[in-house]
Amino acid sequence: MCGISALILADQNGAACADLFESLGLLQHRGQDAAGIVTCGPKGRLFQCKGNGMVRDVFDEKQLSRLFGSLGIGHVRYPTAGSSSMSEAQPFYVNSPYGLVLAHNGNLTNARELREFLDKIAHRHINTDSDSELCLNILADNLQKTGKFRINHEDIFTAIRDLYQQCKGSYACVAMIAGYGIIGFRDPHGIRPLVLGRRSTYAGYDYMLASESVALEALGFTDIEDVNAGEAIIITRGKVLRRRLVEVENLAPCIFEYVYFARQDSIIDGISVYNSRLSMGEALADQVIKTLGPKLDIDVVIPVPDTSRVAALELSKKLNIDYREGFNKNRYVGRTFIMPGQHTRRKNVRRKLNAMALEFNGKNVLLVDDSIVRGTTSKEIIQMARDAGAKKVYFASCAPPIRYPNVYGIDMPTRDELVAHGRNDNQIAETIGADKVIFQDLHDLIESVRRFNPAIHTFDTSVFDGHYVTGDIDEEYLSHLEGFRNEDSKSKADTDSDCVGLHNNFVMP
Repeated sequence: MCGISALILADQNGAACADLFESLGLLQHRGQDAAGIVTCGPKGRLFQCKGNGMVRDVFDEKQLSRLFGSLGIGHVRYPTAGSSSMSEAQPFYVNSPYGLVLAHNGNLTNARELREFLDKIAHRHINTDSDSELCLNILADNLQKTGKFRINHEDIFTAIRDLYQQCKGSYACVAMIAGYGIIGFRDPHGIRPLVLGRRSTYAGYDYMLASESVALEALGFTDIEDVNAGEAIIITRGKVLRRRLVEVENLAPCIFEYVYFARQDSIIDGISVYNSRLSMGEALADQVIKTLGPKLDIDVVIPVPDTSRVAALELSKKLNIDYREGFNKNRYVGRTFIMPGQHTRRKNVRRKLNAMALEFNGKNVLLVDDSIVRGTTSKEIIQMARDAGAKKVYFASCAPPIRYPNVYGIDMPTRDELVAHGRNDNQIAETIGADKVIFQDLHDLIESVRRFNPAIHTFDTSVFDGHYVTGDIDEEYLSHLEGFRNEDSKSKADTDSDCVGLHNNFVMP
């Protein structure tokens, strides 16, 4: 999972880097491994700054002052394919043709075939293990085939249409052509989000593309709307061209965006994340009664901050049980789910949360979390509750059991790492140390989200039911993916990889 943004200012003398920097800070929850910005200045020169770490660590005032230009794209990274090495920080750039830059959120499921095509047929050099670089080079190759010194919007739409036929999986992308403009496009299933907004200025309209609406709203952009599945948008100064390039047979946004990843103040595909989480809490309350019976021996409902707070509040209201904040959160520790490495996640749980004995001592507690993935965090939190004096600890998940790996850009790589894989609810409870575990029903989860936009008939729920909406995932692919992404190989990649990319490498071709 990553966060992407792209901006073009109406004022050709303006500095896009400031708003891009702010947008990445607003999207920081989507990736904490690396950050980068590339801008386009006078005469089509590109200026780059990217590196490992949080947005605040990668950029400072001096570096931002050297990112010239009134258009650019930005990216915050959380690694799924490839390692966490510096060389894989985005955006990626190729000089030929035209000076092309791209940032990508998602995961290509036919990366092996694309890599072979680019090597043996297109003869384009790939420098990293990132599938985002593959996406960039596929687009570059398609544009190269025009043979033109100058391209127009029809050439770009044709190149993206061809990309849709070549690239499988999930991808929301923003791109920039030096001296021309910015581009956004979203995969035919709309698995990953992308939104567009505009901002009125004295010089005309500024336009921004971003992963979530919150990044646009905070920067004063209005008229925010989703980029449709299978749609490409080309934005030059004073002109916005939109075109649906493929027929969408099965719109299927990732439901985990609403469960966990997106900020609650975002709206994705016409659905308020906040409202969907309220609805999840209401449905989960019914599941608690089904599991524990009508006479609940629960003294207090306590959320695991922050994502589950909204759902826990609605659940407590429906069950008529006191809601309390039992965990104090250190806001300077990142989201443990998206930290690379199991050891890092485990070590940071207690650094991130502190249980307040006042709310736990002598009580039967219902903890509410957004999901249970590996079980590492859940186990640590339950033990913290017991250490604080809880008599019983029930654990409720706003999501159903996660039994299958995610192939569309979320780091749930191996089935053996998923605590629910091959275990029933009682076995899961025993593994994580809970007196009882309560999971959301999948149908209830879908309806909790879909009720706010009935036009969406399908969501990607593959981590729960093993149904992959792109239809190209088999056991061979899953085995290959698990071998490539398991914790051991990822740790080795992180240890062995050299920092090929330079932390503050300003490129001026």
